[in-house]
Amino acid sequence: MTDAMIIDSRSRAEPALSWSAIVAGTLVAVATSVLLTVLASGFGYDLAAGALASRRALDAFTPEVGAAAVAIQVISAGLGGYLAGRLRHAWTLAHLDEAHFRDTAQGLIVWALATVVGVVLTALVIAPYAAALAPAAAATPPVDAARAAQIASQSAFFTAVGMLLSAFTAAVAGRVGGLQTEHMLAKGR
Repeated sequence: MTDAMIIDSRSRAEPALSWSAIVAGTLVAVATSVLLTVLASGFGYDLAAGALASRRALDAFTPEVGAAAVAIQVISAGLGGYLAGRLRHAWTLAHLDEAHFRDTAQGLIVWALATVVGVVLTALVIAPYAAALAPAAAATPPVDAARAAQIASQSAFFTAVGMLLSAFTAAVAGRVGGLQTEHMLAKGR
């Protein structure tokens, strides 16, 4: 009876998630995304948030631009997920299957939190400039409605594919990082 109570109290003391690792992974994912977006802009790609709302971006959009945006999402999410798995605390009482689930969940939570933070930051940074850009947009000739609809459709497709791939990548990277943590802990014993 006493052993059961000790095990039960120890399992309550061991958190199922490592929120500090999740927050660290999220910060790295967002920062990496910003860095890679700025780098891509330096190479001439117009990947800035809200860029597809501009006439210049509508005229310049190509599948390569969409693929670059997907690559940025996947790389950022993978790095953040790996870091969350690698920095997590040891789950000494968790079964191997449970550790696998927790690691992938941590990676997925990093992706979700980074996505929400990115959307909020974009809204806070782009929204103040939207009103300033409106008069300039009104002065330019109208964009072909069919072309604009096609670009919006392609953009939505690339965004959805990027989100799916980056969510999967973050979850797998979380487990890879967790496995590395388990390996290093086993080495130290």
